[in-house]
Amino acid sequence: MDLEKAGLSTEKLEELQQLSNIARGAILKMTTLSASGHPGGSMSSIDFLMTLLHMANIDPKNPKWEERDRIIISHGHISPAVYSAFGLMGFFDIDDAISQFRLAGSKFEGHVEPDVPGIEWTSGNLGQGLSAGCGFALACKLKNIDNHTFVLMGDGEQQKGQLSEARRFAVKYNLNITAFVDYNKLQICGNIKEIMPQNIKENYLSDGWEVIEIDGHSLLEIHDVVIKAVKNDKPTLILANTIMGKGVSFMENKEKYHGSTISEEQLNEALKELGLENDFDKYKELRNKFKPSSQKNDNENADFKLNTGNLIVYEETTDNRSAWGNAITDIASINDNASIAVFDCDLKGSVKTNKFESVLPQNFFQGGIMEHNTAVVAGAMSKEGFNVFWADFGVFGVDETFNQHRLNDINKTNLKVITTHVGLDVGEDGKTHQCIDYLGVMKNLYHFKTIIPADPNQTDRVIRYISQKYGNFLIPMGRSKLEIIKDNTGNIFFDKNYEFKYGKADLLRDGKDCALFVMGTLTGNAVAIADTLKGDNISVQVWNISCPNDLDEDALKKAAQTGVILTYEDHNVHTGLGNSIADKLMQMGVSCKFHKFGVEDYGVSGNSSDLFRMYKLDVKSVLDRIKKIIL
Repeated sequence: MDLEKAGLSTEKLEELQQLSNIARGAILKMTTLSASGHPGGSMSSIDFLMTLLHMANIDPKNPKWEERDRIIISHGHISPAVYSAFGLMGFFDIDDAISQFRLAGSKFEGHVEPDVPGIEWTSGNLGQGLSAGCGFALACKLKNIDNHTFVLMGDGEQQKGQLSEARRFAVKYNLNITAFVDYNKLQICGNIKEIMPQNIKENYLSDGWEVIEIDGHSLLEIHDVVIKAVKNDKPTLILANTIMGKGVSFMENKEKYHGSTISEEQLNEALKELGLENDFDKYKELRNKFKPSSQKNDNENADFKLNTGNLIVYEETTDNRSAWGNAITDIASINDNASIAVFDCDLKGSVKTNKFESVLPQNFFQGGIMEHNTAVVAGAMSKEGFNVFWADFGVFGVDETFNQHRLNDINKTNLKVITTHVGLDVGEDGKTHQCIDYLGVMKNLYHFKTIIPADPNQTDRVIRYISQKYGNFLIPMGRSKLEIIKDNTGNIFFDKNYEFKYGKADLLRDGKDCALFVMGTLTGNAVAIADTLKGDNISVQVWNISCPNDLDEDALKKAAQTGVILTYEDHNVHTGLGNSIADKLMQMGVSCKFHKFGVEDYGVSGNSSDLFRMYKLDVKSVLDRIKKIIL
């Protein structure tokens, strides 16, 4: 923020007060027109928004200017206020925002969306905005951009636990963040103290923040406190006492208007009270004339131009997680830039991020046992030109943080989630830590690509592949050391000549009696099964599927010609590889005998080899099951 240009003259103060009044009218018009939305909190937040937009170092003509201040809206339901403020400040035509609010095909959706100029981050899932702000601020700090990040939040939102994680992170990394809480003391069901008592001020103070309490409707107080916060040497919370529905007497201090709109008759009364023209018919007409654009803004980014180094060829048994750690360390050591960042959640020895830390410590971020915050910080940071990797155990990196990944995916982030310790392979840690549902969970996210490497050599290739690609990826792997996959002549299959191609299946063994599809940890077992059955004159195709959500149709057609397809996985049998292949076969109109071998219930605690035997997924059990099917 340029403090010299952020002054507030008497003339500008009067102008901002008039604009805030006009914005209140716009809020009421758009919510009444759509018969949905959140006018109450929008009206209590608008004074801060208008003042901040005047002060912030942002350019309506170039809203993606890299040196700009970042404004993150966490309580995305105040979109009527956001669209009104940004529209009045020239980011777009405010008439479009009013007439198209919540209209199918319009970019002015019910919660803020980055397709709207000036909006940095899609929000709506409360409690995640401060984490996103940390991600943006961290990226700017790493790039030495002299700017400030502002995060706007609601008061009821402060009940969310993720906010405590974000507060600690912001202080640890001394980020240039000022947060604003719209303290109108009302949420959907009533007073915040009755719904869930909380100590907002004390919570922020205890985590090391500066807290300043103000009148959230005094533009002069807002202006002065923003300057003070920007000058502060630590994260600052502005706790702004406001009135829900401020400006319209019959709406003030009524929780009803958190999420309820007013009628056309009430709108006429409200506009009179605000001293504004009632031009509602104009917006009705504009709304009726609106036609969705056929052009889709995907905001696609270019892939990264990195030197991916020399492939590592493993000849001895090792684990995939070590291969991932070695690969990302190698990439970091040979690229003379700071575009790669790695996040860890107190597991660096287990998820093998410690070597990266030793090579590029300034780009290694320890998030502690705060997975929800880390998932969003990493995702938001990846929107700022960084290739971001986050490594964690499967149950934390997938199951615990699905909602955060969903919001990342909606925001089209560039996050590489590396999850170790998936499947029954976790063994002794038991059912709470055996992530057997990662594929089924993450296939719900439209833009996440899942790649499951078969052994350390393929892991090395996969990590180097995704390090060049923009987009969201999940790379799951087990804990145990694995045998190196070899072809039928004893040579390493994923050798230096192997090139990973997304969606391409790997034929590890050819055969004519049946086809066995496998992914991840059990791939070595599948090869052993085929080699053993060969002695019994049963010829088995073995296919390694590393991309189960984007299946190789040619492989499926070849497999179906055997008449029998089998799937073999260390995953929930109801939502894993078997279901993906069955679904694809039906779409292709291909039929054959089909059997699934997978995890059929939560596992117990014990040695992984014992668990595979107990759940009939060891080599001998699968051999016997195949013989019963074939013979």
